[in-house]
Amino acid sequence: MAKYPKRQKVKRYRRSFYSREMRVKKGIGIAVLVLVMLGAAWLAAPHVLDWATHTWYTVVRNRDLSASSPASASASSVAESPASSAASEPAASSEAQPEVVTPAVDGTAIVEGSWAEADITTLTEDASIRAAAQQLASQGVKYAVVTLKDSTGVVYYASQVPAAAASPANVTVDPARVAAIFREEGLIPVAKLAAFRDPAGARADHAMAIGYKGQAYLWLDNKASADGKPWLNPYADAAVQYIGNLIDELHTAGFEQMVLENVQFPASTSSKQDYGTTNGVSRADQLRADMAVWEQRFGSGVTLWYSYTLAEVADTSSTLGVPAAQLGVKNLVVRVPSASTMTAEERAALVQAQTEAGVEHVVVRDNAAGYYE
Repeated sequence: MAKYPKRQKVKRYRRSFYSREMRVKKGIGIAVLVLVMLGAAWLAAPHVLDWATHTWYTVVRNRDLSASSPASASASSVAESPASSAASEPAASSEAQPEVVTPAVDGTAIVEGSWAEADITTLTEDASIRAAAQQLASQGVKYAVVTLKDSTGVVYYASQVPAAAASPANVTVDPARVAAIFREEGLIPVAKLAAFRDPAGARADHAMAIGYKGQAYLWLDNKASADGKPWLNPYADAAVQYIGNLIDELHTAGFEQMVLENVQFPASTSSKQDYGTTNGVSRADQLRADMAVWEQRFGSGVTLWYSYTLAEVADTSSTLGVPAAQLGVKNLVVRVPSASTMTAEERAALVQAQTEAGVEHVVVRDNAAGYYE
């Protein structure tokens, strides 16, 4: 039997070809790879879940997720993290915000509220104007009335209208400052002007005045020895223009509402009164025409009130020719005689009667009752 040579055993040694440094790097690389995979899985998880949920409901359950209820949308918005909300705030605040424009207050609007007369002597300086305005506002007053031309014809501001420029006023105010400060304090500034009862204006320009027939001087409402006074002529275009010019000045100064008193003829009538060419127009028709001139001139830019006595409102008088409402007055101030007063029921009846006669807004001034609204 043949014998084969005995094979030599090969001795094997376990030897690593990696150095220690290489092993460390390999371990770090594996760890980084694991972290990257975990991070990717973390980021992808919501999308995978969304996809799986969408697939489940749209394919398996046959539901439309886009038609989800508002309540679900609200719940999801509430569930947003505070961090995301905080992150969005700087971006939102950095955007240019639109300018908020406060609508201008309509000074010609008629609102409910009480009225009061402001003392002209307290309106000469800004501080005293503001103090007077604050006092009126604290009393609940809404309309603050300032007499800027009285029945003697005195004009209490520096008018540029020629017939008023030489007015012998011992007190003058700045109407623009009065109107502005009153408005700042929440009041509606109202200028009061006496119209045709104006001896100062009549003397300043005879073309505006009632003449004396056959004479070169002015008609007086009483004997000169009894302190009779001349009047402006309601038939004279110059007189109507003069009053309109004063309204215009005060409107420019900031007064958007005005009370006109004495839009009337003198109470006394005489054959000696010379009104010039009247063309047969009655007193009532002439007053209507004068009012129409002012209303057309100022339109909606100025709210005009006309002030008359209770007697002129309730019945026909020589001063108007008809009750006041029949002149076409829309905004009426009724003056109750200081020697008498009216009950609340009587005032309500008066307002109702004037409203039924065509007046749109009625204010009753009853000084004895302390009522002016």
